[in-house]
Amino acid sequence: MLEILKLADFMPRPGTTATFEGEPYGAGVSFFATNNGAGEGPPLHWHPYAETWLVIEGTVRFHQAGEEADAGPGDIYTVPPETPHKFTVTGEGRTRMMCLHPSPRIIQHNLE
Repeated sequence: MLEILKLADFMPRPGTTATFEGEPYGAGVSFFATNNGAGEGPPLHWHPYAETWLVIEGTVRFHQAGEEADAGPGDIYTVPPETPHKFTVTGEGRTRMMCLHPSPRIIQHNLE
């Protein structure tokens, strides 16, 4: 049966970050569809797999193992497995990104 899912159904509140885990749908991929404001972002953490981001809108600073880099719309960033990382929104408006996890469920170990 063909099933179309609605991204909004995976958000705790309208306009916030959506969390999709593929396991219940037979998918080997999961993702966060982020929607963050200035200064927002997750705590320092790591995953047992690589994570890849696609910046859709806004600006963000990625932090990885003591290094930082700024990214904007159309930029792609990948962090290796088991590498401490986080991001912080640096722009004035909202920043939207797709954070791709090559895993049927999101496995995250917070360090902060």
